[in-house]
Amino acid sequence: MPIYALGDRVPTIHEDAFVHPDAVVIGDVRIGAQSSIWPGAVLRGDYGTIIIGERTSIQDGAVIHAVAAFPTVVGSDCVVGHLAHLEGCEVHDRALVGSGSVVLHQATVHSGATVAAGAVVRNRTVVPEGALAVGVPAQIKEGASSQEAIDAGASLYVQNGQRYKKELRLL
Repeated sequence: MPIYALGDRVPTIHEDAFVHPDAVVIGDVRIGAQSSIWPGAVLRGDYGTIIIGERTSIQDGAVIHAVAAFPTVVGSDCVVGHLAHLEGCEVHDRALVGSGSVVLHQATVHSGATVAAGAVVRNRTVVPEGALAVGVPAQIKEGASSQEAIDAGASLYVQNGQRYKKELRLL
């Protein structure tokens, strides 16, 4: 799998995490226990730090980047959907960032919140706990997220990551 140091920036990946062989991890990237990084995902910590908590999935084709001034932090028990783009933002524990969405510099997605598929969360936007961010630019709908759905998705990907770690083989 392509895991690269860049100068003195070296990834730290917990031994219980699953990083798919077709994902790319570069530089100052820290991945917690039982987290999963799926095919085509790119985590590039060349200028800043990327931190992925425990039991979090970064799904296929997601792009996560950080700049020196703003690390990108994704908490534990989170789901980051296919083709999402996160840069210089913070996603708290037990949150979901939907497929094809974008979360930009200094934005904060609080626990239990959901960024809907295709939404664009602009710089410095706050998505409150339990809220849904939807649209371009994202509009906030208070209380419209589902913590049960987030928890179910996070749990499913922990199980899937463990399965892949044991059963994936190249033919």
